[in-house]
Amino acid sequence: MSKSVVLLATAATVFFVTPLPARAQAEELPARLEDRGTGQPTSMFGTYIKKGELLVYPFFEYYQDDDAEYTPDELGYGLDMDFRGKYRAEEYLIFLAYGVTDWIALEFEMAVYIGAELETSPDDPTDVPGEIEESGTGDVEGQIRARLARETDSRPEFFSYLELVSPQQEDKVLIGTPDWEFKLGFGAVRGFSFGTMSLRLAAEYSMEESATEFGEYALEYLNRLSPSWRIYLGIEGSQDEVEMIPEAQWHITTDKIVVKLNSAFGVTSKAADWAPEVGIVFSF
Repeated sequence: MSKSVVLLATAATVFFVTPLPARAQAEELPARLEDRGTGQPTSMFGTYIKKGELLVYPFFEYYQDDDAEYTPDELGYGLDMDFRGKYRAEEYLIFLAYGVTDWIALEFEMAVYIGAELETSPDDPTDVPGEIEESGTGDVEGQIRARLARETDSRPEFFSYLELVSPQQEDKVLIGTPDWEFKLGFGAVRGFSFGTMSLRLAAEYSMEESATEFGEYALEYLNRLSPSWRIYLGIEGSQDEVEMIPEAQWHITTDKIVVKLNSAFGVTSKAADWAPEVGIVFSF
């Protein structure tokens, strides 16, 4: 069992059995909701949505990985052997979410443009080009999210989500999604005196590979420092790709306009070395 899974299991034990400490009461909210409010969690880090609320989040991501793993077979060159190359990409995305009820939310996300390049390994004996470049539209995905139970003084809030990723750019090896992908996840959120913790786990199914596997997992922390500032810290992974993600959130007009600045740093060698993100959340 990997160290990251052991860490998550230990955190889960503490998460569910530790009594809720006393906390100074906010003027309108219970202490446990001071960091996040009354909304349910979305897939965006430290971002929650209420009934009837529409979130619009245009954002930009950049990826840099100097030891990106690939196999020539995945690129169409026959050899099923791992090599390491240099990967760079820039991506412009739009994220939409709508709170249908207090218990159900819908999400849509699309990569409006992605440009990626892979500099392959000099040790690769196949005829794969030394550099591969691709660009165009990227992944299109949607989620249905459900609040299963609200947080109380004695237990966390529980939620679930189903994600669908549609086939896109099937003929492209760097930016394409060749077939439907599905993800089913469950999570929990709980407020403490030192901030709000959340934990989530998911299983993934790929129609291309006809296989189900243990998918993404994350342990997350959110703290509202002031009416204008929140900080987020997450450890997120999928299989043996693990990242640490700090984020600052500047709430320009309470929660109506929020600037999000984060950067993922690879904890394991198979994760991207560096992946910054910047965007603005508009709430209607």
